[in-house]
Amino acid sequence: MSVHGLLLAAGAGSRMGMPKALVRDDAGVSWLTRSVAVLRAGGCAAVTVVLGAAADEAAALLAGDDDVAVVRSADWASGMGASLAAGLTSLADVDADAALVHLVDLPDVTAEVVARVLAAGAPLARASYDGKPGHPVLLGREHWAGVIESAAGDQGARAYLASREVLLVECGDLATGVDVDRR
Repeated sequence: MSVHGLLLAAGAGSRMGMPKALVRDDAGVSWLTRSVAVLRAGGCAAVTVVLGAAADEAAALLAGDDDVAVVRSADWASGMGASLAAGLTSLADVDADAALVHLVDLPDVTAEVVARVLAAGAPLARASYDGKPGHPVLLGREHWAGVIESAAGDQGARAYLASREVLLVECGDLATGVDVDRR
């Protein structure tokens, strides 16, 4: 199965005080570049990053990496749903069986989490942490149109996934999957 990584990094990060695509960890490593590396190392054949707030500055962090496509979500301020829809729409001509959706603000999610979700091989699968559904989320190509249609606000694909059988892949032994909203 060929999987394309889709990294959502468009938000303004109001609670963080800056767009999360621009945040660096204590060692100075960009969350954006780290997340791209996690998707690649976990088994994604290619990666597309969706940007919005501070898009030019964030895109500059990826400059020179010809293997990363950048999509700008024009409606990013309306919520994650717009970024998810923009990202999946941009993959229409990509040769991939599935997209693995990941969020930039999950700094403890590792390549091992990505690999475990991909290994599940289900058309709809998502990481879970101690039984609680989280990210990344694997979307088989046959689900993209439905996700695009239902994606709204900050709910992303939540409504779509709630109405389908989704394989939960326990990853609590590898990470917490907690999104970081504050410094």
